[in-house]
Amino acid sequence: MTEELVTYEVVDEIAYVGLNRPEKRNAVSDRVIDALSLCISRADREAKAAVLFGEGKHFCAGLDLAEHAERTAIEGVRHSRGWHDVFSRIEFGTIPWVCALHGAVVGGGLELAAATHIRVADANMFMALPEGQRGIFVGGGGSVRIARLMGVARMMDLMLTGRSINAQEAESWNLAQYVVPEGTAKAKAKELAKAAAGNAELSNYAIIQALPRIRDMAREDGLFVESFVASFTQNSPEAKERLQAFLDKRAAKVRNPQDQAGSGK
Repeated sequence: MTEELVTYEVVDEIAYVGLNRPEKRNAVSDRVIDALSLCISRADREAKAAVLFGEGKHFCAGLDLAEHAERTAIEGVRHSRGWHDVFSRIEFGTIPWVCALHGAVVGGGLELAAATHIRVADANMFMALPEGQRGIFVGGGGSVRIARLMGVARMMDLMLTGRSINAQEAESWNLAQYVVPEGTAKAKAKELAKAAAGNAELSNYAIIQALPRIRDMAREDGLFVESFVASFTQNSPEAKERLQAFLDKRAAKVRNPQDQAGSGK
C-alpha cells in the first residue's frame, strides 16, 4: 500500500493510532475503516493503552460522502454495521483508548471519538452533527454512544440545526473530559494513556467491560454484577501484590490536586 491511511506505532507500551488523510480532513472511507480495524487488533495484542489522533489540521470531518452517495439501502446497512463492529472493538476491547481531538470533530468523527474511553479536546476543536443537512442519519453508533454521553435533547438540537459547538461546550456536555491549550491535546492524551497503562490489566478490562453494561442494567442487577466483578478482580495475583504494596507503604497515596499544583509537580 503506497498510502498509509492510518498510522501505527507502539512506544513504551502505548499504541499511537493516527488517522492519516489530512488532505480530506481525515474523512472516514471504507479503506480507512479496514486500516483502523487492523490497528485495533494490533493494539489489543501489543499495547496496554492506545492514543487515537488525527494528522493535519483536523481530527476527523466524518464520513466520506463520495462513497456513501453510491450505496444501495442494503449496502448502507452493511456499511453501518461494519462501523459498529470496528468501533465496538474500541469501546469493548482489552485496553483503554484516549482520543486527542483538534480542529473538526464532525459526524462520523464524533461517532468514532465517542467509542473511546477518554476524550481530550484541544482549545481549537469544534464538534457538529450535520447529518440532517446532508439528508442522512448517524450510522456509526452515534444514536447510542453520543446520545448517552450528552443526552438525546442536545443530540437532537445538533442534528436538527446543524450548529457547531466549541471545546468548552463539549466539555460541559460530557463529550470531552479535558480541554487543553491549542496544540497540546496529543501530549495530554499520551499522559493519560500512560497513567491508564500503569493500572492492573484486569482492572482496566473490568472498567471497560463492566461500567457500560452496568449503566444499562436495572439498579439491583447492576449492584449484583458489581459485587462479582469487584470480588473477581481483587482476588487476582496482581491485585493482591498491589494491595500489599500499599499496606507496606511502597505505593503512592492519592494526593490532593491542590497540593500537587502547589509543589510544582
